[in-house]
Amino acid sequence: MPQDRHQHSETILVRCPNWTGDIVMATPVLQCLYDNFPERRIVASVRRYARGILQDCEWLDRIIPIEDKSFAGMMRAVANMREEAPETAILLPNSFRAWFQVRLSNPHTIYGYRRGLRKYLMTEGPLPRRRNGEIVRLPMTEYYLDICRYMGLEIKEHYKPTLSVSDQLQAEGDAILENTGVSPDSTIIGINPGASFGSSKCWPVEHFARLAEQIEQQWNSTVVLFGSPGEKELTRTITEQSEASIVDTAPLNIDLEYLKPLIRRCNLLITNDTGPRHYGTAFDVPTVVLMGPTDPAHTASHLDRTAIVWENVDCAPCYKKICPRDHRCMKRITPERVLEEAQNLLESLN
Repeated sequence: MPQDRHQHSETILVRCPNWTGDIVMATPVLQCLYDNFPERRIVASVRRYARGILQDCEWLDRIIPIEDKSFAGMMRAVANMREEAPETAILLPNSFRAWFQVRLSNPHTIYGYRRGLRKYLMTEGPLPRRRNGEIVRLPMTEYYLDICRYMGLEIKEHYKPTLSVSDQLQAEGDAILENTGVSPDSTIIGINPGASFGSSKCWPVEHFARLAEQIEQQWNSTVVLFGSPGEKELTRTITEQSEASIVDTAPLNIDLEYLKPLIRRCNLLITNDTGPRHYGTAFDVPTVVLMGPTDPAHTASHLDRTAIVWENVDCAPCYKKICPRDHRCMKRITPERVLEEAQNLLESLN
């Protein structure tokens, strides 16, 4: 990240989304601002847990972590934002809480969506697109870029979710893999079986266990499991139920920053519809996404290296965190179908 690139110029503050995937899908906004305002400082505020996602980003001059679980933590973040004296703020989350944080930083103008009660509070910003009175479910990348369009900025065709990895971070990520027995020339099939959203997004454990066996039979590759520190039991269960030789990285307590070089090394990523799926897009890793309770339209952009596996059941998309029925949207997706989708994707890219 550049240091004091424009120390005395006007500052644009970007309040980033809260969820991992949404943060990645918002990175085209950062690039757009950088391209349109090369003379200005660009500062991002993001929840502390997610700071590593944006670490090393060439479009940012500073990242301000937000500790909003307590009033004192929130006010520390506000003080850091006020220190930047932002002239303009871009508000990407739709919540009142996020607006309140940004408002306290005292920018002259706040751009963000004017929806709900917040439409009376925003300085500037677009109304959500509507069709027949209903808000249109846009891909989140386009949804965020609509704020830039409202501002009259030039939107280049090549903008896509992008993440940065320094040479040092990549070397450390490679060392992590080598220490688990993955050689530098290994073909890596990454599997991400968790989802912070809730269990409704998760493909069954036994399906992942069987898929790992099929991958091992089909390809001369190494299966690497990714999981957050809170998903150790999940990944352990998969390794116990599978006869495949699986490298489980969850016990290593890898955070969102160190996950970047690991996914970047993958030759194929198979994942639930959750944050690491967007890492795959950002690094152009061929990615198979297992979707159930959410609408594929929300992430239907930059899918040239992605295969979406979705079962069109009568109750989907429901957006419930825990399935109140029989989880049919995920259980009906078989390991054989996922393997076939992966094969077709890789063949289409060769």
